Amino acid sequence: MSARDRWLLPEGIAEVLPAEAAALERARRRLIDLFERWGYELVVPPFVEYLESLLTGTGGDLDLQTFKLTDQLTGRLMGVRADMTPQVARIDAHSLRRAGPVRLCYLGTVLHTLPDGLARSRSPIQVGAELYGHGGMESDVEVLCLMLETLAAAGVRQVHVDLGHVGVFRGLAREAGLDAERERQLFDALQRKAVPEVQEWLARWELPEPVRARLAALPLLNGGREVLGEAAAVLAGAGEAVRACLSDLDQVARAMAARMPDVPLHFDLAELRGYRYHTGLVFAAFVPGHGQEVARGGRYDEVGRVFGRARPARGFSTDLMTLIALGDVQAPAPRLGVLAPWSDARALLAAVRDLRAAGERVVSALPGAPADPGELGCDRVLVEREGRWVVEALSTPFVREPG
Repeated sequence: MSARDRWLLPEGIAEVLPAEAAALERARRRLIDLFERWGYELVVPPFVEYLESLLTGTGGDLDLQTFKLTDQLTGRLMGVRADMTPQVARIDAHSLRRAGPVRLCYLGTVLHTLPDGLARSRSPIQVGAELYGHGGMESDVEVLCLMLETLAAAGVRQVHVDLGHVGVFRGLAREAGLDAERERQLFDALQRKAVPEVQEWLARWELPEPVRARLAALPLLNGGREVLGEAAAVLAGAGEAVRACLSDLDQVARAMAARMPDVPLHFDLAELRGYRYHTGLVFAAFVPGHGQEVARGGRYDEVGRVFGRARPARGFSTDLMTLIALGDVQAPAPRLGVLAPWSDARALLAAVRDLRAAGERVVSALPGAPADPGELGCDRVLVEREGRWVVEALSTPFVREPG
């Protein structure tokens, strides 16, 4: 790299300049305060951990997304976190070990080897919440509502939600006796909504007609709440596990209609986001004009097993920079300050200290350096008048531009 190119950043890595950083900080405070009002406690997991902890549970799919390095103290392989969910699961299972439900939230930078579909960045600022220790549908509803409140707090409008349940496909695949390879092939075709391919696979495997018909119907079962009634009829011959999944979705639909009736819900029984680690309801939030989901989450009851405690778990996550880009969180108006001369005079130092204690922004003019009030963001100046230091307005007022 030539000297003139040393300012370049790696692809997918961005810096945050003052105006955007101010908006980011305002959004961060707003969301952390929101979580606290819902009873979610803030945790701050480490940026690096031993690789075995990061790539367990939900982290199994994160291997390719994780930067790896060798710990110079132990020689063990470490990873830079690509997702905070496994870390928060470890905190619940190992560090806290509480008996009842635990609500935790987090906000921090993660690092990906490749751009992520949610943020199109390799260093998104992940924010989310997790609820552990309660297995009822009520926890699904709480986390889903909190996700929508999070988007609203960030000023993201016109949100609609896609809902699915991985247990439907998992139960039908088990009833069909599909081995791991056939299940993978069918899963892949369903994710692509490749209906002819789904039908081709099912015909080739010579499954019983009722079983084949139920699996073939999955990519067609999507739409509004009426789809749940259609699914109940089409999948009526399925086992109790599948019928229980449909009941879960219906209960969630009823609860959301009571709590957030203006949020459109779209049900898709072939939606298998996070199939390898989710164990129940899955959901994602979308907004018009943005092709990727802006937030996602679901149920993943096995996430804490590798840490010695498999508790019911639900959660969601989003990217703070995406919310700022799509929402209406504005940077606060630039705060204009007082330009003070540089001196060791006790009276001046006391005046500067008193102004700062009172909440004023005071900038010292460093000796030998330009002291342009506009660049320093000052509209007043500290001057000595008759032995006293007083604040006076500049003779030539200006407006500081954001940035």
